[in-house]
Amino acid sequence: MTMGDDAPVVTSLVLPILIRPILSQLERRDVVASQTLRAALTKAEQSHPGLTYDLVMGIIKKGDINVNMNESILRLQGAATDTDLIEYRLNRTEDAFQELNKKSAALKRILSRIPDEIADRKTFLETIKEIASAIKKLLDAVNEVVGFIPGSSGKQAVEQRKKEFVKYSKKFSTTLKEYFKEGEANAVFVSALYLIHQTNQIMITVKNKCE
Repeated sequence: MTMGDDAPVVTSLVLPILIRPILSQLERRDVVASQTLRAALTKAEQSHPGLTYDLVMGIIKKGDINVNMNESILRLQGAATDTDLIEYRLNRTEDAFQELNKKSAALKRILSRIPDEIADRKTFLETIKEIASAIKKLLDAVNEVVGFIPGSSGKQAVEQRKKEFVKYSKKFSTTLKEYFKEGEANAVFVSALYLIHQTNQIMITVKNKCE
């Protein structure tokens, strides 16, 4: 993958989707080492966004490995656990917040299937229908949560995130139309990653305003 417009969104997903699951496996053998690494990398990423991406890409380049990071990260999204994605999960117990957790996770799981299903036109068309339904359900869930957010500024912040999400949903739809004309799968992977990123941004904003 070359650095370009798709790089910023991938950099934000490398730590939770690629690195943390590896650390979770390490935890079974050495809890202290895993937790120490997790804390250090999380702190480093917060101070220097994109550091873990640069680390991974440096290893890939050094090993002269040919890998599509967009496709890989998108596929790995489906295997990420709630622990790996803790910053994108709401802790409030009310039904509206738990429903938003479920709907955001469901959309990301469906999107993660794209690399495995895109080559089968019939299956992929069914998946696209699932994605459209999941997007609508997520937006409905966001609308339910807005009523719990205190203050007009908090509500406006979530509404702005929702608008951004809708914008990238439309871009995803346009990218799909272009894919069926031109067959450029990587563009679909990138657009799906942006949808995941925007979903995460909604969750972070709601969390910051309500917890």
